[in-house]
Amino acid sequence: MPDLESAGPSADVSPQRLTGWGRTRHATTTVAEPSDERDVATSLATMRSARGIIPFGAGRSYGDVALNDGGATLIATDLDAMAPVDEDGCLVCGPGVTFRQVLEKELHRGWIMPVSPGTAFATVGGAIANDVHGKNHDRAGSFGDHVRWIRLALPDGRIVRTSPVEDPDLFDATIGGLGLTGIIVEAAIGLKRVASSHVTLREDRAGDIEALMDGLRRGRETSSYTVAWIDAVARGKSLGRGILQAAEPADGPLEPAPPLRARRLPFDLPALALNPLSIGAFNQLYFRRVPAAGRDSRVPLTTFLYPLDALLDWNRMYGRRGFYQFQCVIPEAQADLGIRQLLEAIAADGSGSFLAVLKTLGRSGRGHLSFPMPGFTLALDFPARNRTPDLMSRLERLTLDHGGRIYLAKDACLSPGGFDRMYPRLGEFRRVLDRIDPERRMASDLSRRLQIRAR
Repeated sequence: MPDLESAGPSADVSPQRLTGWGRTRHATTTVAEPSDERDVATSLATMRSARGIIPFGAGRSYGDVALNDGGATLIATDLDAMAPVDEDGCLVCGPGVTFRQVLEKELHRGWIMPVSPGTAFATVGGAIANDVHGKNHDRAGSFGDHVRWIRLALPDGRIVRTSPVEDPDLFDATIGGLGLTGIIVEAAIGLKRVASSHVTLREDRAGDIEALMDGLRRGRETSSYTVAWIDAVARGKSLGRGILQAAEPADGPLEPAPPLRARRLPFDLPALALNPLSIGAFNQLYFRRVPAAGRDSRVPLTTFLYPLDALLDWNRMYGRRGFYQFQCVIPEAQADLGIRQLLEAIAADGSGSFLAVLKTLGRSGRGHLSFPMPGFTLALDFPARNRTPDLMSRLERLTLDHGGRIYLAKDACLSPGGFDRMYPRLGEFRRVLDRIDPERRMASDLSRRLQIRAR
């Protein structure tokens, strides 16, 4: 369910307070919760707001991409119908279906989502709107590469079908389109066939950033899944040290997705709990949990893909003020220097992070605003402190210096000028919006902050 901060009972249309997963951005918004496409059309016709309307899924986007303070929001979690997967692996479902639901229904039959973000609680609608990527991007691309068609309720309430051959400009605007082209009512996704519910996992230490990036480059040539954890507080000769993970689908058997036994964090941790000393101690232990010679293991696919789902509200670890996530991609030609300079800036600031991840990305996404490009993507969480926005601005400038871009699904701080420079297909996106939404009915806090519709 989305993260609601409402004191009153839920209703078909009601004011509620929503928040992004990072808990630094909030919105008081009029909410509708449709259960079918007729309700969607009715909501679009009746929810008139000077600040527009935006869809909202499970609330796992970190910043303000799905927030609309003072406007209207259509929560899509009840649009969760799911047809049986056909023999070709095609899943037809509503936008409120979560990755977890697909696993529960299809893993034992040998089908999984072809691309998965870091949580199984994300929805199909959110995955399309943010064109999410996973640990297998070099092999599988991003989520939009596996969407066969979309039925979309346009801002005027008309429902149209779009695909790579049916109004492809609208399709490319909707993939990674941040919910601004309308409300998805149904989509067809091509699933991936697997022979087992487990993966074989190889883990190795890397003593510095050069070794870590070299290991990822080797891994993407030989492994289906690759990812690295980084010790973001390490400095000097150990800058960028970390743990490499490379995984391959294991041989059988196929088993149902294990029951969800996630724990809850019943309270917000004190602000002082996460400090350079505690983060440094944790990172030292985490680095040394893998033997110097490395290790091999067999683990459930769900454990490998979704390690943070073991703690349902892990975002409370950062205290009541929440956290910011910075995620960028640096193109391959600039990656070695760019990633090093980003890590140096983070270490010098003292804003350490124990959730720091480095991955390689392959081909660019097909969406006008798709995040991926060939290169390296770095993601880190920072507790929200008074100086954190200044650090985010410095990291934005470094990203721009090296020709990179920032991931909008995680963002809360990017400047409009930085956005314009990072997304060269923005003009194409705006032209589609002008065609399908001339009244500018679709809007969000992010679209206003980045001036997406501004001229």
